[in-house]
Amino acid sequence: MSDNKSDTIPSFGEAANNKGQRSVSSTGGLGGGLGIHSMAEVLAIIAVAVIIIGGAEVLLRVFEVPEFVMPTPSAIVTALVVHFDEIAPHLGHTLIELIVGYTIGASIGMLLAAFITQFPFVEKIITPYILLLVTTPMLALVPLLILNFGFGYTPRFIAVGLAAGPMVMINSATGFRRVDQGKIALARSYGASTFQIFTKIRIPMAMPMIIVGLMMGAIFAVITAIGAEMSGGGFGLGSKLTTFSSTLRTAEFFAVILILAIMGIMIYTFFSWLGKRLAGWES
Repeated sequence: MSDNKSDTIPSFGEAANNKGQRSVSSTGGLGGGLGIHSMAEVLAIIAVAVIIIGGAEVLLRVFEVPEFVMPTPSAIVTALVVHFDEIAPHLGHTLIELIVGYTIGASIGMLLAAFITQFPFVEKIITPYILLLVTTPMLALVPLLILNFGFGYTPRFIAVGLAAGPMVMINSATGFRRVDQGKIALARSYGASTFQIFTKIRIPMAMPMIIVGLMMGAIFAVITAIGAEMSGGGFGLGSKLTTFSSTLRTAEFFAVILILAIMGIMIYTFFSWLGKRLAGWES
């Protein structure tokens, strides 16, 4: 028998455990990307978009709907192009809030998930507080955070982190627990340490749920960041939404909404790609 059994731990590549089944933790549902596999599907998507956007353009013009009530799609695109230099700095502020706040929240969430998985007693202590964070709208805390930390980035970082962290933690902890105990027992029989089991078995096997948690955390982060900007004012896309709506600049308002929609699609697409790269073996 080899003397370095502790390093001989079962690995899980793309072909491992591939039985043609999809588990509940698989990212196949949310992580399937846009699911485009042929040119016919591309053409179908384009055709539907043309019908919806073109139909809206025609109907709004035929019924002569005032632009301050509902602008046409062409007016929205025009406003985005013409006023992008006005919107761009606020887009940068929002991205900073998302990147910093989400990174802090997701990192703490992952660490807590790993910690409570190894120490179940700690989970019993902090679970009520995690549930409190999940069920409490972070936007309700924004005025309090602004009162204590001012109108700068800090309260927005905190709000975004508090919104994203629990989502990442709950899904990651669920994934860590769904590991086949037989694989862990086999690894221990080979002399694997707790750290080796966690890094080479628990994390790879939990990756589908981790990706889902990161995706949900990112979505909640965007919602919270925009809400915090609308409450705090000053800068950010949420602040521009408030300004444009109060001044009846509806075309510019929907231009910002279009940017946020594109951000959401990019988040979904990125985590779909990441899920296929890191957790494609489960599907």
